[in-house]
Amino acid sequence: MARRPRIWIPDISVHVIQRGNNGGTIFTDTSDHEVFLDLLRLAAAHHRVSVHGFVQMTTHYHLLATPGDEHALPEAIKYLAGNYCQYYNRRHKRIGTLWAGRYRGLPILDERYWLTCLRYIEQNPVRAHMVDAPDAYRWSSYRFHASGIGADWLVEHAVYAGLGWTPELRQAAYKAICNVPLTEHELGLQRHVRGQTLYELPASSARAASGSGTGLAAV
Repeated sequence: MARRPRIWIPDISVHVIQRGNNGGTIFTDTSDHEVFLDLLRLAAAHHRVSVHGFVQMTTHYHLLATPGDEHALPEAIKYLAGNYCQYYNRRHKRIGTLWAGRYRGLPILDERYWLTCLRYIEQNPVRAHMVDAPDAYRWSSYRFHASGIGADWLVEHAVYAGLGWTPELRQAAYKAICNVPLTEHELGLQRHVRGQTLYELPASSARAASGSGTGLAAV
């Protein structure tokens, strides 16, 4: 069966989710995390993708990113997933695919939801009971947004930049926001959006997000 096309909307961020095959582990130790982040940085730079946030869980990862054109995101993820799989298989003496199919890409059409999505991603280790607070987890973009440290290749999104006039004000505002757990309503909204895919996006919403009836491309 042919794959259904995904929709690219100019200047719209995408929540990317990719899971390990059969729910398997994709990050075993510090070296795995670091190699993945190096590959992500290279993929983003080479393929014109602005990465705003991420979290590396044991069996999957999340990204919040804005592609520069209709080819940017699929090419970046192909580079990232392919090279990381080769590395992981060599290092851990395994064969076969590492991934449970294609990545999922969910469009972030609303500025308020953009911030909710970033909080969802960076609070993931807390909800999974891996740590007590987001700043205690090393493998996410939380420290970049809350303290201005680590992952200096990340790109500040306009929504985040709007939290304050200076880096210090933005960091303080985000820390206050992100240290509050998502409500049941916000988690329910996140689950609803994750139940959709890019190609299921209503045409009216896509046109509204892009500002016109054009600018959509299959990716």
